[in-house]
This record gives sequence, structure tokens and C-alpha cells, in this order.
Amino acid sequence: MSNLNYKRVLLKISGEALGGKKGVGLDTEILKSLAKELKLVLDKGVQLALVCGAGNFFRGLSDKGGKMNRVSADYIGMLGTVMNALAVADFLKQEGIDATVQSAVEMPRICDRIQPLKADKLLNKGEIVIFAGGTGNPFFSTDSTAALRAAEIGAEVVLKATKVDGVYSSDPVKDPTATRFDTITYKEVLEKKLKVMDLTAITFCSENKLPIIVFDMTVSGNILKLINGEATFTKVI
Repeated sequence: MSNLNYKRVLLKISGEALGGKKGVGLDTEILKSLAKELKLVLDKGVQLALVCGAGNFFRGLSDKGGKMNRVSADYIGMLGTVMNALAVADFLKQEGIDATVQSAVEMPRICDRIQPLKADKLLNKGEIVIFAGGTGNPFFSTDSTAALRAAEIGAEVVLKATKVDGVYSSDPVKDPTATRFDTITYKEVLEKKLKVMDLTAITFCSENKLPIIVFDMTVSGNILKLINGEATFTKVI
């Protein structure tokens, strides 16, 4: 595959990915590896923004939080994304990378509030901007947050980091006959009910003509390989 030639991208990382093999808490080796890899991406001249999930701290209305009020659960999840963003920013700075956290939940003593125009300027200067706090509203996932922030900053693509190398016809872990799509349309994703991103995020990306690339983040160096067009992935258009 040829070089993807994207100038500005938004990377969506799950909270579980930051928790390492156990998927909970923060794995310092994962954070170190991620920071080093993102530095290589920046060195390629790519402007990079991030959105982190919070599943390593709280799964919202999963089995563990199912009896909790939805609004309360979502606000706890928003705070979890701030913790992850601060941790990623710290490890990026250890690699000599300027990183700024902007949160939809205002925390003036901890991080900046969401300011798309300021984020645009920081990205143009070569900083990494990490968006936290979700959309600032309950009932919206971090997938929807990633789509929204990508559109706000004029990103050319959303890179959705997962544990598999693309979008499959069915769950490849459970179904050995599942086939991977090289490309697939937003409409097909919705019709086939494929678990790429949630309905709101897919619809938003479709309406704003924002492509999504789904790739495997568990492979070391795969973010850079993806930017170079060397990784296996699925593109949703």
C-alpha cells in the first residue's frame, strides 16, 4: 500500500489499551511505547490529536456499573478520560513532545477547556493535543467524541485503534470464517450492524465525509506503519 499522505489525523485509543494485558489501570510500559511511537509519527510531519477512552478505569453501564444512574456513570467515565489524557501527556513530555490536554469538563487547575481554534494553532506548531472529558454531555461515547473533535480541528481521518487489523464480516475471534474488508461504506457498516464505532459516530462521520481507518494497535509500531501505508487496515468511507 502507498503512503497515506495524511497531514492531520485524530487517533482514538481505548482505555483498555492503556491498561496493557489486564486492561485496567495504567501500564507504564504501554505508555512509554506509545509516546515513542507517536514521536516517530510527528517526525514524519503528521499533525496528531488524540482521544482516549476510559474503560481501564470505568466501563459505565457494563455489568459492574449496570445499576448506576446513566448520567452519573457517564460523568465518571468522562473523568476517567481526563486521567488517561494526563498520563499520556506526561509520557509524551518525557519524550520531549509538547502535549496539551483540553477537556470538555472544565478543570482550570488541571487542564485547558476545549478550544478548537487554539487546538488548531497548537497542532500547526507541532504539539499533540489530547481531547478529554468526552463531549461534556452524558449519553455520548468517546467514539462520538473522536468524530466530533476530528471535525472541529479539520482532521482528514479518524484512526480507530483496536485489537484486530480491520473490520470483519463477523467477530474474527469467534468465527474463523470471518473475512476482512479492505474498504467498506458507512451505509454497509450500519446495514450489517458491524461494530466499528457506535451509531452516532458512524452517522456523524458519514454526514461530514470523515473517513475512519480501523487498525490493530497491539502490533508494535503499527501506528507508524499505518501512516506509511504498510499496515493492514480497513477504511470506512
